[in-house]
Amino acid sequence: MLDKLGQSLRNSINKIKSSLFVDKKLIDDLIRDLQRALIQSDVDVKLVFDLSERIRRRAFSESVDGLTRKENLVKIVYEELVNFLGGKGAKISINKKPFKIMLVGLYASGKTTTSAKLANYFKKRSFRVAIVQTDTYRPAAYEQSKQLGDRIDVDVFGDPSEKDAVEIYKKFEDKLSTYDIVIVDTAGRDALSDDLISEIESLTKVVDPDEKLLVISADIGQSAKRQAEQFHKSCGITGVIITKLEGTAKGGGALTACVVTGAPVKFIGVGEKISDLEEFDPEKFVSRLLGFGDLETLLEKVKDVVDENRAEDLAKKFMSGKFNLIDLYEQMNSLKKMGPLSKVMELIPGFSGMNLPKDALDVQQKKIEEWKFAMDSMTFEELENPDIINIQRISRIAKGSGVSESEIKKLLKQYKQTKKLMKSFKGVNTKRMPRNIQGLMKKMKGFGLH
Repeated sequence: MLDKLGQSLRNSINKIKSSLFVDKKLIDDLIRDLQRALIQSDVDVKLVFDLSERIRRRAFSESVDGLTRKENLVKIVYEELVNFLGGKGAKISINKKPFKIMLVGLYASGKTTTSAKLANYFKKRSFRVAIVQTDTYRPAAYEQSKQLGDRIDVDVFGDPSEKDAVEIYKKFEDKLSTYDIVIVDTAGRDALSDDLISEIESLTKVVDPDEKLLVISADIGQSAKRQAEQFHKSCGITGVIITKLEGTAKGGGALTACVVTGAPVKFIGVGEKISDLEEFDPEKFVSRLLGFGDLETLLEKVKDVVDENRAEDLAKKFMSGKFNLIDLYEQMNSLKKMGPLSKVMELIPGFSGMNLPKDALDVQQKKIEEWKFAMDSMTFEELENPDIINIQRISRIAKGSGVSESEIKKLLKQYKQTKKLMKSFKGVNTKRMPRNIQGLMKKMKGFGLH
């Protein structure tokens, strides 16, 4: 997600860690690096300079009891970036039945795919969801919705023979009243035209949506601001969903452009899979960019592929540093379902700030397969207590699994490093990460931030 921006920001944080002390030169260099990173990510220049000035002013004037100047400087950067991207964020609260969400946007912005992603997001949270396809212009729009709905076991309503969007909705209105959430997918145009506005206004009167969300592709960059402002003025949108955020350098421009219009970003698309939709939380988003990780999102992903009680148990084990190779093995079996290793890594505190190159992560993905073979050749006692695995045992495991002794040693080293790292975070309240940034700064002292 915004790999180049995240890499640049983490490099800036590493400069703070490695410096001997905080002085004017360090602050000036930090601000210059931040400016370069944000402008290269297509963020508006004026907004970048305003942000820089706030960081500069606070860096020279503020101090916090219990934090060193280095820690406080990181805290200031974190807090200002969070405010820059919308502060606490704007979450959707489902407070009635049926709760109606209408998606609007231009042609090819990804509304139909997003409607399925959104349905899947709420279905995973135990809501009964339906999709209504009202696009009467794009060929096979209903068929696409139906195929996506079938994949996630969500009901899809529509009528390809009907040319009036309002009539399509009215036809199924009684049935829709039985659902918790109804997502209405609308037609798009090449531009925000009078006929599109008229259709959206007509649908709005009939549907009476609780949320009108504008779907925008991240690759349009700063021009998202003009589009968001136009839709906000013409249709009264209540929020924005930004799609394709994982694959464009312009994602920073799209994010900040929407925030300044007064139309908050409520969801972001972070991949092609139907599960790759996240509620936009500026605090968690910035935490990942800076390399602090995001355990809350990680646990959500784990719960998608592991029993909820087991997920909670594993979380406690990992945070206490008391997990063993059996736990690690179980997670390896689930890891592929959670997405690419690079995305999982950025959620883990400590690992997310290591700036590992993508080719290294690709190699690591292959190593996981080898490590699984190695663990298959271990005894239960060895899996339960890896510290007993000596040279003789490594030799036996290698012969039984076909995995080299050096690779088995790497597995054991990785296990010990992970255990040591997670022990260092013992006591951090995962439900408040990264909100408890001051406490997190203290925990990072052991990794050179002092």
